[in-house]
Amino acid sequence: MAIFAAMSELQVYNTLSRKLETFQPINAPFVGMYVCGPTVYSEVHIGNVRTFVSFDLIYRYLKFLGYKVRYVRNITDVGHLLDDSEEDKITRKARLENIEPMEVVQRYTVDFHQTMQAFNTLSPSIEPTATGHLIEQIDLIQRIVDSGLGYESNGSVYFDVQAYNEKEHYGILSGRNIEELISNTRDTDGQEDKRSPLDFAIWKKADPQHIMKWPSPWSVGFPGWHLECSAMSTKYLGTTFDIHGGGMDLKFPHHECEIAQAKAGYGHEPVKYWLHTNMLTFNGRKMAKSEGTGVTPRQLITGDHPLLSQAYDPMTIRFFMLQAHYRSTLDFSDEALQAADKGYRRLMQAIADLDTLQASQNSSLNVAELTDRVKAAMDDDFNSPIAIAHCFEAVKWVNLMKEGKESLNNTDLQSFRNFFKEFVAEVLGLTAASAGESVDKIDGLMQMLIDMRQQAKTARDFATADSIRDQLLELGFVIKDGKEGTTYTMK
Repeated sequence: MAIFAAMSELQVYNTLSRKLETFQPINAPFVGMYVCGPTVYSEVHIGNVRTFVSFDLIYRYLKFLGYKVRYVRNITDVGHLLDDSEEDKITRKARLENIEPMEVVQRYTVDFHQTMQAFNTLSPSIEPTATGHLIEQIDLIQRIVDSGLGYESNGSVYFDVQAYNEKEHYGILSGRNIEELISNTRDTDGQEDKRSPLDFAIWKKADPQHIMKWPSPWSVGFPGWHLECSAMSTKYLGTTFDIHGGGMDLKFPHHECEIAQAKAGYGHEPVKYWLHTNMLTFNGRKMAKSEGTGVTPRQLITGDHPLLSQAYDPMTIRFFMLQAHYRSTLDFSDEALQAADKGYRRLMQAIADLDTLQASQNSSLNVAELTDRVKAAMDDDFNSPIAIAHCFEAVKWVNLMKEGKESLNNTDLQSFRNFFKEFVAEVLGLTAASAGESVDKIDGLMQMLIDMRQQAKTARDFATADSIRDQLLELGFVIKDGKEGTTYTMK
């Protein structure tokens, strides 16, 4: 059963090209949601975290509404080719480090799970791997070949985009047309095997030196990157399901290819709602390691980055992400994170204070109206920033009740307390700072040692000052002297 009111295919894509209409949940017991997971060849980057935190919010809210949600998020452990001429990312990493590809996969899968746990994301219902579903992928390739939209060439199998486009619209999700796509193609190795430069591999014959390869009816090789999500989503959610999500960078070509594969293999539209999270910037610039604006979750948590003045608790970072709508560009900066930290702590203090409030005879707050505004924001395309703004209305009321300026009767106080405690913890996924108290204590200790070092320098006791600096460095704390004073970062 569908979770949202039925829309025609054209309405869905027209809506997605502008702005998703307000979601109207209907009486449905089950929701199927698939989100493209990480390719595990390196440390997960903060853009990935933003995507998974956003879909964690959606997962949590649907559960909050009472739906039974099957949330499937894959692990890409085969790697994928950036184009036909390049080695896949996992194999490249394995060659560089002279280890097995599955050692790379294991290392970064563990790192991914630890990072997701730090940001308090719920585990998906199912987390399938590409290598664990080769049979399903080979079966889907055969379906596509049987439909006439897949063809074998020199041991590889390609999807015939132009033949597909004669009956369907290749580019419907991203709003592109095939003529534009053809004009923007470039020559790469393997083009001579294709009927058109737009055709994409659904099975690739492996070179003898290629490490990750498997037998198939066409050759010893490996599946195309776009194929795995089509095979795994339909295996666990059916050939039509409710929500498919990922970062906006996946809209084309990855999700466009998924639509084409599903229509060729199963004969109909695979997904009712495509949701995409937007990009991140740092100080208004594109995040890029080469430009000094690349930042990892680990650097945010430890503060070990030249553009950061301090470490930030994962709950502060999560709160900061939820203050922007998942479809909006999100700009990271040290100042914005500091403001988010203050806001997060205000919210959590108010949640803690709820248990200390005393009931009165009368109520001066319409609790139902306030909670309805929170839910209405979330019903409107999971608009977390508006929902959080309404939560801060509740913070204001908590503080006024503490001062004795406003009141709630026992029934209203209980409803107020239950809703906001549950909403903040179960929907927003915010808990008491996982490391906040420890960070505060470390900050206090470090300030004391920095003051002691400064006193030693003032007394010209440079041996003691250097000793303090060197011992802190051995413990992983880097002292930096600057015009604004002395600061520290954790390695």
